[in-house]
Amino acid sequence: MPDKVRVRITVNGTRHDLLVEPRTLLADLLRNDLALAGTHLGCEQGVCGACTVIVDDTATRSCLVFAAQLDGSSVRTVESLAAADGTLHPIQRAFTQEHGLQCGFCTPGMLMGACELLERVPEPDREDVEEALGGNLCRCTGYQNIVRSVCAAGRLMADRTSSEQSEVRA
Repeated sequence: MPDKVRVRITVNGTRHDLLVEPRTLLADLLRNDLALAGTHLGCEQGVCGACTVIVDDTATRSCLVFAAQLDGSSVRTVESLAAADGTLHPIQRAFTQEHGLQCGFCTPGMLMGACELLERVPEPDREDVEEALGGNLCRCTGYQNIVRSVCAAGRLMADRTSSEQSEVRA
């Protein structure tokens, strides 16, 4: 097996051309090589969901994927949500407003799972959210505020889209 393999990967809109060990996990690449510490490592077995990122538009447990598998892929992490000026994404605002966070350890994975869901289902109902985030564990909440947060984010995003469309017509 080679000592290093070349991986060309786009992370949060920035293309990276890297040499990594074949056994390097995506979570380790993000945290150690790219200094994106928002992706949390909990169980390191794909059970807790804290390391969830979006790979090519699919929510993915970054602790289960080798970086070398992702040559040519696009990855979005929690750092991609807020705007460059610090303006929070509607998902982040909704989690704050609806008290969907506690200690914050599971939050990045919840946010990215919610983001992927809202891209597929713009205004999800409770069952959609529970199914999409069912594999993300939170030890601090009863999940009620998390589910409410995701539904609120869907409404915020729908309102924003409607406003933008109205401005274009005007």
